[in-house]
Amino acid sequence: MLIRRANERGNFDFGWLNTSHTFSFGHYYDPKFMGYESLRVINDDKVRAGAGFQTHGHQNMEIVSYVLEGALAHKDSMGNDGVIRPGEVQRMSAGTGVTHSEFNHDQENTTGFLQIWFLPAEQGTEPGYEQKAFSDDEKRGQLKLVASQNGRDGSVTIGQDVDMYAGLFDGAESASHQLSAKRKAWLHVARGSVQVNGHDLNEGDGAGFEAGATIELADADKAEVLIFDMAPLN
Repeated sequence: MLIRRANERGNFDFGWLNTSHTFSFGHYYDPKFMGYESLRVINDDKVRAGAGFQTHGHQNMEIVSYVLEGALAHKDSMGNDGVIRPGEVQRMSAGTGVTHSEFNHDQENTTGFLQIWFLPAEQGTEPGYEQKAFSDDEKRGQLKLVASQNGRDGSVTIGQDVDMYAGLFDGAESASHQLSAKRKAWLHVARGSVQVNGHDLNEGDGAGFEAGATIELADADKAEVLIFDMAPLN
């Protein structure tokens, strides 16, 4: 179990945006943290009221947005124009190329969301978009599948062999996740605190797990946890 503490991440405050990067991104570079298997980016973004990312482009990347607070307005070159709220998961497959903008839809409060990128299984695919809501009840005291390569169990479909789980835990609520002998995982604590395999992890902390590991969650305090169960790249 490799622990990555929140205060070890790259952090930048641009006034309109306060962002923390788990892995190398933009102005932040750490050769020891270039990603974890196909997981390339976890950016913890807090966007000031009324501000946001102007129209910009992406290619050959699977991008997942996970809103924690507020509301995120999204508009793209595929014709999608809407708002992402807490509990909703948005997937955008950039493929051959897509442009989009993201703005804080809340004119009074900060919007906080996780921007998550995966390397695609195939290059040059047709761009795509999907957005689904998952209730707190579906995630309460358990790990709910919210994204997968085949879109099973109502999850959004992502162009990489990744199973992304989200769970809400408090008090005595606990869960266990067993990795197969060929799959690794990264865990991210989005909010609150939780004990993971006997280690106390807090908001913004992350952890990497080798193939075949068991992930045990317990003793949580208003925790929101994401687990990315991934096939190895090689």
